[in-house]
Amino acid sequence: MTAATLERPRVNSPAPFAPRPRPTAPAHVIRSEAEAIAIAERLRDQFAQEAGLRDREGYLPLDELDAYSQSGLWALNVPKAYGGLGASYATIAKVSALIAAGDSSIAQIAHNHLALVGHIDADGTEAQKQELFGLVLRGHRLGNAFSELHSKTVTAFETRAHVDGDDVVVDGEKFYTTGALLAHIVPIVAVTEEGEGALVFADRDAPGLTVSNNWSSFGQRTTASGGVKIEQVRVPRSRAIAIKAFENQTVAGAVSQIIQAAIDVGIARQAIEETIRFVRTQSRPWIDSGKDSAAEDVFTIQAIGDLKIKLHAAEALLERAGHAIDRAAAAPGAQSVAEATTATSEAKVLTTHIAIEATNRLFELAGTRATLVHHNLDRYWRNARVHTLHDPVRWKYFHVGNFYLNGVNPPRNAWN
Repeated sequence: MTAATLERPRVNSPAPFAPRPRPTAPAHVIRSEAEAIAIAERLRDQFAQEAGLRDREGYLPLDELDAYSQSGLWALNVPKAYGGLGASYATIAKVSALIAAGDSSIAQIAHNHLALVGHIDADGTEAQKQELFGLVLRGHRLGNAFSELHSKTVTAFETRAHVDGDDVVVDGEKFYTTGALLAHIVPIVAVTEEGEGALVFADRDAPGLTVSNNWSSFGQRTTASGGVKIEQVRVPRSRAIAIKAFENQTVAGAVSQIIQAAIDVGIARQAIEETIRFVRTQSRPWIDSGKDSAAEDVFTIQAIGDLKIKLHAAEALLERAGHAIDRAAAAPGAQSVAEATTATSEAKVLTTHIAIEATNRLFELAGTRATLVHHNLDRYWRNARVHTLHDPVRWKYFHVGNFYLNGVNPPRNAWN
């Protein structure tokens, strides 16, 4: 291990970590969805090269994240009217799955950014859209400071914001702040004096904003999803957006969920590919099979077929959900939004199950050799187990069933 490697910043470290420098040049402008897929495929292969090393050592993906946000992929859902591609959410899901196959932590860091671009479009004023979309197109990364550290539920927001002259002043404490450590702007969810929700877009280096590098999860390690302290942080009032997306007919919740589902597909897809590679090249045939290679074992062949079928089913529902979101975004209404939300929930159920099953069966099919530490194949299971907690599929079953059986539209929030 070289001295340069030893100096690489790590996750969950008490060492000081300065805000990342803002980009000095605008991000690449993607002109077509085919180009977006091609760029994502290239970055997938690039990110995969050291994904195991980053996970094992906890190295933060600094260069990789710069390459990703400068590639133009972080601006995919900026509307065409503001200089973006306005890509289909089916394409955005494909891109997220490709990146997740390379490194699911990097894919998750982009998740909130893409969801926030949708929120800006849904709730921002014209001036706010011009400013914030302009920053996104220049390669600025949006983090998040959403989930509270101490609240009873995910919707019990304790962070407060009040107006003071031309500023909004925010106080609170957050956790699970994926992307905040490596962001240029940290959007904060807060409650105003009137009891309304607001998104306050604070600069990462704003006085009073402290991002902690204290994420210690066993999976999705290098997302650095630690804590944020917000102490009398002053932000121009022009950077505060009233949250109305869940009161109005918008696809905000479905957009957040489809990207989560896409990341799970990416984890599953790569885990299955690793299983196939290992079985072909390193696994031994079981003695009862009477075969010369593990790849000839009839039960292994059946299991790979089963995994591939389930993966393809999940991918199909993911694409279907993306098109449903596109339709609802183009013609928003109670029915179209409910259909998009339900389709996304259906996809999320299958993507969760295949991610967990594929990463678990990797070891069953590849054998004991696959558990050796130097392969680091357990990262797929750890990442799948942690990431699929976004969000409980037991409630997806209920909402999907209630929609089809009783005609009850699913609830409107960021978790549906």
